[in-house]
Amino acid sequence: MSKKPVPVSKQESKSKRQMVKEQRLRRQRQQRLAVVLTIAGIALLLTAFLVAPTIQRALEPVGEIVPITPVDRPQPNGTALGDPNAPVLIEVWSDFQCPACRIFAQEIAPQVIETYVASNQARFVYRHFPFLDDNSFSKESDQAANASMCAAEQNRFWDYHDILFANWNGENAGAFSDKRLEAFAESLGLDMQAFRACFRENSYKSQIEQDLQDGIRAGVDGTPSVFVNGVMLTPGKVPSFQDVAVAVESALGSGN
Repeated sequence: MSKKPVPVSKQESKSKRQMVKEQRLRRQRQQRLAVVLTIAGIALLLTAFLVAPTIQRALEPVGEIVPITPVDRPQPNGTALGDPNAPVLIEVWSDFQCPACRIFAQEIAPQVIETYVASNQARFVYRHFPFLDDNSFSKESDQAANASMCAAEQNRFWDYHDILFANWNGENAGAFSDKRLEAFAESLGLDMQAFRACFRENSYKSQIEQDLQDGIRAGVDGTPSVFVNGVMLTPGKVPSFQDVAVAVESALGSGN
């Protein structure tokens, strides 16, 4: 014999609805937490992937440093050489990680300096154009420029310029890690307390950025880019000594 169903009270019905609602909220919270944890895990993995090579390089020994013998240059003043009132201005936009810049600095610039700068016919200025590390986490171009300016603060820019190019061994390969950049300064006998303070504070960041922006406005899109009295020489290739000489002689002859 069937029994008449016992009616559910309003209180009991409300309680069941409340339980269902709470269960639904718990599931939603759990789903949100799972999504957050998944995103956080992916972020940690990406960070580890990006940072691990830098940490590894930081833990590596400095390695061998190629020494240099300082060279006498005419009237060094910061990143410039020669008479400020010389009739011709030679400007070189360069990245210390650039292999073509190394060739120009070691093989061509010395001839230009000896021929025209030492004779007060031209002034020679190095301009920073650090761009080869734009897609690198280590920022070796920027940090090399930063370090060179801290050496310039101690009137040793050109010696530091030389030791950078002497120790180049590839782009973004660790040759210009922070540890090695400091070791270069130490090998040159710089005041390391002053150098480290300057280097770690990136004291010349705005000046380096100004060089970069000036270069872009002048049409620089690669390095080395050499200008004589504001005119770019041989875009797209490294100018030879003859290329520079022709431009300088033309400027001297025309008085422009």
